[in-house]
Amino acid sequence: MNECWRCRECGYVYDPAEGDSESRVTTGTVFELLSPDWRCPVCSDPIYNFEPMV
Repeated sequence: MNECWRCRECGYVYDPAEGDSESRVTTGTVFELLSPDWRCPVCSDPIYNFEPMV
């Protein structure tokens, strides 16, 4: 199951089914495999400011 993660700062949702084309993250990339340097494409918060959606 590919779960979505939400930015605590702005509410952006990272969905593995969509990836992040701006950062060249391909579709199907699970959150745990994102680079530690990846940042929220909306507010630029770091990856550790995301929480899993339940």
